[in-house]
This record gives sequence, structure tokens and C-alpha cells, in this order.
Amino acid sequence: MAESKYARLLKKKIDDKQARVGVIGLGYAGLPLSTEFAAAGFNVTGIDTDPDKVESVNRGESYIPDVPSEQLKRLTEAGLLNAVADYAVLAELDTVSICVPTPLSKTREPDISYVVEAADRVAEHIRSGQLVVLESTTYPGSTEELILPKLESTGLRVGEDFFLAFSPERIDPGNKEYAIRNTPKVIAGITPKCGELAQALYGAIIERLVPVSTTRSAEMVKLLENTFRYTNLAMVNELATMCGRLGIDVWEVIDAAGTKPFGFMSFFPGPGLGGHCIPVDPLYLSWKLRTLNYTARFIELASQINADMPNRIFRMIVDALNEASKSVKDSKILVLGVAYKKDVSDTRESPALDIMRALSAKGAILSYIDPFVPKLELDNQTFHSLELDADTLEQFDCAVIVADHSRFDYDLIVSHSKLVVDTRNATRRVAGDKSNVIKL
Repeated sequence: MAESKYARLLKKKIDDKQARVGVIGLGYAGLPLSTEFAAAGFNVTGIDTDPDKVESVNRGESYIPDVPSEQLKRLTEAGLLNAVADYAVLAELDTVSICVPTPLSKTREPDISYVVEAADRVAEHIRSGQLVVLESTTYPGSTEELILPKLESTGLRVGEDFFLAFSPERIDPGNKEYAIRNTPKVIAGITPKCGELAQALYGAIIERLVPVSTTRSAEMVKLLENTFRYTNLAMVNELATMCGRLGIDVWEVIDAAGTKPFGFMSFFPGPGLGGHCIPVDPLYLSWKLRTLNYTARFIELASQINADMPNRIFRMIVDALNEASKSVKDSKILVLGVAYKKDVSDTRESPALDIMRALSAKGAILSYIDPFVPKLELDNQTFHSLELDADTLEQFDCAVIVADHSRFDYDLIVSHSKLVVDTRNATRRVAGDKSNVIKL
């Protein structure tokens, strides 16, 4: 099939960096992607329904730790990046990357409403010569089954009039080594020409592209990556339980096993899984397989183990207080770190929230410290982060380390806390007396 004029024109615009780039969703994936395109010289428009995010971007003030405000301000002042809340701007754009959330519903099933909404808005404004790329993680078949019919309902033809691809985001918040530019990018188009144009676009900002044959394969790649981590974390979380029953230090076992130069990869137990990918994506795959009358037994078992970890930490806290002749009711408990992992501000799916809910239900008096999360809304309660100092620590019956932030002074925590429950082995390098420390 001969190349369409729209494909030729779009390819030239991308090569000359004259293509107007759009990004729907300015969160942990969308804002870094927008700034990367703008830094490469493209004119970028970010679209988000949250007016606070739109205003913040246009002021050059970043709310994402991985995007420095200095960089954002430089790009906005240069006219290379702006944000809007009005989807009408889609008609003016040449490329549109969809980076909206794909959470789980209350029943632990995929909530693809944000993707559907974005696809509907794109369909309302699509014109010939546009490239649309879905980056949001979802189940295999989503690009073909959800996005494509909506866009083709306009009468435009994929691969000729418009172009559609899937390229999963691989953002790891807080990672100082790997960012968008040096993380290989998996890409697949609905048609070969769609894939070529998506590669041309992302090749302008990313060092290595990894093309695969179909969008279904690309969707499955992302699910494999996160299911691999999900199931291995479940295994090591169960190992931690086994070691606890056997009176063995699980951290010593993992460290020793990690010295093997082949056939072993270290994973570490913790209070539970959080964030926008790991606790969510495998369940998208499991759900999709259930629609095909197949049970993803490995994922289902891993889900049970990982979901129980906050409860296990709660029971550890209760047992530790009992050993100190205290009831959890009316005990003052300090949660150290409410983000889902170290050195980030993201509290989505954070195990700290489940632990706090369980403690609150039993009458504990809760406070928290997190230098990355100054305020926390939890079940109609508002908490504010306290300052980490000796006087604060000494006021509490128990301190629980949930996120092992680098900014925490663990020597101070151990020496001035009556009792410490350490779910991350964060106190391993603390010297001296640690008889008040209970480790996972």
C-alpha cells in the first residue's frame, strides 16, 4: 500500500520538530513526558482536567519531584510548554499521547473510565494527519478494542488518515539513574505505518526504541514487567512470614543469597505494595483472563499474599505493644513515611494508609512524619506531617517505619523511640542498642 500524504506530512513535521505535541494527563507519567518533548524543541500542550495542575504548569511550578521547577519554568517561559483544561485544543495538535490513570475499582476490577473519556474527547476533535498514542497501562486488546473503534467511527481510516499506537509508560518515580530518555521504549502500531510514525516521534527524545509486532504484544510487555515484580514480591513476602515462624532473619537470608552471581535476583519484603503500577497492573491481566474463562492462579495467589501484608504489619504492631504491656487502644503511634516507597510523594495504594486505617479502627492515636507528604487526607481526617526530632519521637508509644526515606535519621529514631517496628530493614546500619526494634 502506498504511503498516504498524511503520513508523509506528519513524518516531515516530526523530523523537523514542527509537530505540535499534545499530552493528555499531567501526572507522574504525563508531565515528565511533556517536559522531555519540550526540552527536545517541540511545541507541547498538556491537557488536564485538574485546574490546579494546569495553573501550576503554566506558572512553571512542578508538583512532580522528577521534574525540577527550574526546568519547567524555563520551558514555559520559552513558549515550548503550556497546559490547558479545554480538550478543544486537540484539533490543533499533530500528536496526542494519552497518559491518564488506570486504577482499580472498589471491587478490584479495572477502571478504564479515564482512558474511555480521553478517547471520546480525541474522537470529538480528531482530524486527518494526527498520531494518537496510548501510554496508559491496561489489558491486552485495549488499543484495538477501545480506542480504535471510537476513532474510526468518525469515518477516518487508521493507517491512512490517522495513526494509532500503544507505547507503555515506564516511569519509576524517584529513580535517579533511569528517566524517560535512557529507558528503552516499547512501541507498536495498529498498522506498520502507525508504528513507524510513533517510532519517529519517540525516537526524538528516547535513546533506544523497542518495536514489537502488535499493540496487544506491547500491552502484554508492560503487564509482564509488573507481574514479574508483583509475584516475586509476593514470594519474598511469604518467605518473610516463614522466616518469622522459624526464628530466622529474612534480611540476612536475602543478603547472603544475593551474593550468588547467577540464577538469583534479590527482592525485599515490605509492608505491602503501592504506587500506580505494581499493585494494579497484574490484576488487569487477571481480569482479562477471567473474561476468557481462565484463572491466572499465580497472580491470584500473589494478590492474596501482597494484600495481607498491611494486616501483618498491623498484627506486628499489636503484638509489639502487648509485649510492652500496652493496648493498641489509646496508644500513640507515629507512622514514619506514608508514601508508597522511599523518596517520593506519591501515596496512591500506599500500604501506610491501610495500616493507619487498621490502627485507627482499634482506637490508636495516630500521627505521621513524611518530608515528601506535608498533608494527608484519610477517611475524612486531615493529618499534617510532624517534625522529626527527639522531643517528637519521645512522645509516642511506637514508631512504625513504613517508607524508608533517605532523609530520615534512623540513629535518632532508634535512640529516642520507646518502640520501633521496622518494615523495611531501615535500621540495619544503626549501631548500638537496638533492643527496642522489631523487624519484619
